[in-house]
Amino acid sequence: MKCKICKNESKKIFTQKVLSKYDVDYYKCDNCGFIQTQKPFWLKEAYKEPINLEDTGIIERNLYFTELVSPIIKTVFGKNNTYLDYSGGYGIFSRLMINKGIRVLWTDPHTKNIFAKGFEYKNEKIEAITCFECFEHFDEPIKEIEKMLKISKNIMFSTTLQTEDIPKKNWDYYGFEHGQHIAFYSKKTLKFIANKHKLNLYSIKNLHFLTEKK
Repeated sequence: MKCKICKNESKKIFTQKVLSKYDVDYYKCDNCGFIQTQKPFWLKEAYKEPINLEDTGIIERNLYFTELVSPIIKTVFGKNNTYLDYSGGYGIFSRLMINKGIRVLWTDPHTKNIFAKGFEYKNEKIEAITCFECFEHFDEPIKEIEKMLKISKNIMFSTTLQTEDIPKKNWDYYGFEHGQHIAFYSKKTLKFIANKHKLNLYSIKNLHFLTEKK
């Protein structure tokens, strides 16, 4: 199977039941460290609810990223520019940032905007993009990243990176129960993506920053 990041050959590392019913093969690329599932035929079923029942930390996560990201935006990019929360879910993060005086627009093709109505993205000039807990959902990561880069060359995103050469099956980030996580990155993977697009890479725990800025 070809790696979706670097196009090198990926090797099967294990098979696991997803959604408690489907035997799914997982593959790892030795070149860039990316782990991916086989073709994810179960996604329509997995996304009956776009925000899955396992995601009990959605409010806490948005509060955390608001406090972490707002000073970065103010310091690096400026409070008066316009930003975009890509795959913004119910609009929680956009609303929290707007309440802080930072204009963060919302877009998400799969989820209803509940909290940031009136702040939908309509092709405005965007200084930087935020994208939290989405990269692990991307079926075609490079295509999705390149779509974002057409909007802005600065992307702040969160995803939990692999901590071992091949994470064991008990790594809860695989999300076998809900079946929505199909892409798993290592620091090596992110470096490959940054180099491919001639960007700088910075990380603070699970927050990562692809940017043209130094």
